[in-house]
Amino acid sequence: MREYIQLQIKRLNLRKRHFHLLIGRAFRLAIGGLAALQLLIASILLVIASLDKKRKQRVIFPHRQFPDIAVGKNCLQLYCYGQDLYAAMLEAIDQAKETIYIESYIWKDDPAGWDFKVHLAQKAAEGIEVYVIFDSFGNLVVPREFKVFDPRIHVVEYRGFLRPWSLLDPRRYSLDHRKLLIIDGKISFIGGYNIGSLYASSWRDTHLRIAGPFAAEIAQSFIDFWNRFCPKDQCITKHYHRTFNPLILLHGNDAMRLTFPIRDMYIEAIQRAETSIKLSNAYFMPDRDLLEALKMAAQRGVEVSILVPWRSNHVLADWIARSYFTECLEAGIHVLGYLPAMLHAKTCTIDGQWSTIGTANLDRLSSIGNYEINVEIYSDEFAQQMEELFRCDTENVIELHLEKWGHRPFYVKFSERILTPLRFIM
Repeated sequence: MREYIQLQIKRLNLRKRHFHLLIGRAFRLAIGGLAALQLLIASILLVIASLDKKRKQRVIFPHRQFPDIAVGKNCLQLYCYGQDLYAAMLEAIDQAKETIYIESYIWKDDPAGWDFKVHLAQKAAEGIEVYVIFDSFGNLVVPREFKVFDPRIHVVEYRGFLRPWSLLDPRRYSLDHRKLLIIDGKISFIGGYNIGSLYASSWRDTHLRIAGPFAAEIAQSFIDFWNRFCPKDQCITKHYHRTFNPLILLHGNDAMRLTFPIRDMYIEAIQRAETSIKLSNAYFMPDRDLLEALKMAAQRGVEVSILVPWRSNHVLADWIARSYFTECLEAGIHVLGYLPAMLHAKTCTIDGQWSTIGTANLDRLSSIGNYEINVEIYSDEFAQQMEELFRCDTENVIELHLEKWGHRPFYVKFSERILTPLRFIM
């Protein structure tokens, strides 16, 4: 009898083991099938996007020129057209007397890129201290010879992986996504514009010029970043005096220290909104807390408008972003798709009082990944300019409506759902 019971127990254990193996195999097949579907859909979208780029004509989009305004002891000027911005940046470079600090995620090998290189080399030849930072990954497709600067210019090509074991540290996967120019610690530029001819005339982006004491704050941020990643014998010894400014604040995400204040800044400002939120972002893939803050604002009567590119330079990002739209529309959020060009801005203005401009997108990479930098501005007059810019941008948009959006083709909904898990890595 005992042997019979033991035999039955063995058979039961074998069945359990076989069942677990079947479950494990089915799970692996499901994951593999999902990955294969994601790859297939992504490949199709990329092919379509590639063909669409070849058919694109010259881009024309509405833009404004804004007068500078005083915010405390600082003078702020808003830019929304690349050619205007680059002209102002090159003029500031030419007027430098002591130092030039410039940092860009992407720096193209084209006429605009060479303009900056030539002007910087001329200032270095005059004895001006010129420091350049650019991201290695962001410029992978840029020819190696373009990345060689005048020997009198100090250069850091930021790389997260300096040693093989760095691959084991998730913080090292972060990119330097910041875009800064600081002249003599007195004039600074910050925003979404990279350096390249494409951005000069064909992308809608937003940048800010700050002249005054606050420029020193941005200069010191550049120095801090430089000194962490430059060779030990090339540290910048100059120190700019920092002050507390209640009207303009600087927020920087720091991957190595795992501090990401820009996301928290957005959430806090959204939670305080009473009348309106006007948000423009290139890649709208917010985390759950940020999305909930936007939905709760709309549900308590705040007019929440989100402006995104209808077709961006990353087709996968577009499709993943659209997986959020139903939830936004159900909460009463206005979702607007910008039609004329690639919208690359990273801005928000709330209640005609609060604004932010910077480099951080509303996706995982920017929120809890890359090195980013934003300014937070408390100024009614500046917020009015931001609202005027938003009105200009929304002259030619697609506004989504819940009922019509819900009737899009089934294969589109299916593709969005299949791609949804990718939102956690983008």
